[in-house]
Amino acid sequence: MHVTTIVNGVDLDRLSGTIDAVTADPALARFQFRARNHWIDGGYSRTTIKDFYGAGQEDATRTQPFTVDSDEPPVLLGQNRAPNTGEYVLHALAACVSGTIVYHAAARGIALDGLETTIEGDLDLRGFLGLDSSVRPGYEQIRVTIKATGDFDDNQFAELASLTRYSPVRDIVSNPVPVAIDVIRA
Repeated sequence: MHVTTIVNGVDLDRLSGTIDAVTADPALARFQFRARNHWIDGGYSRTTIKDFYGAGQEDATRTQPFTVDSDEPPVLLGQNRAPNTGEYVLHALAACVSGTIVYHAAARGIALDGLETTIEGDLDLRGFLGLDSSVRPGYEQIRVTIKATGDFDDNQFAELASLTRYSPVRDIVSNPVPVAIDVIRA
């Protein structure tokens, strides 16, 4: 009788199988995620996310797209219909560093009782408004605080703290990523 081992909600047999498959065929590690945004009004828009390529093929597991709305608060001329895009960046970073810790801790046999990530980003609107060319339009600094609970020793705790280095979104926001933008006439 086969017993599935679950640590932190992660099926270790499937995780090990994924690692083995990617080790044997590195091409399986290549993914392409996609999103399509439709502007609605003012700062309000809707993004649909469904199809992606990964593990050597187009994914067909999603029968319906996910929809994500974004807007601005009234002080930024929006109507608070959804978080703004900068807040989604914070969400993506918080969720990714949390997930990264959970998966890597599970692979190392470190069980977590809880994990809470608090994140803040500082932005100077003068950059977005084009009022000061020395001010970047994006975040100037992002601070992340992660609170981990569980029965782990000091060495395991130190290892947990180091695991965020594997976070794809941490890498994206910490290092320049080439972005090609084409504006076409419809």
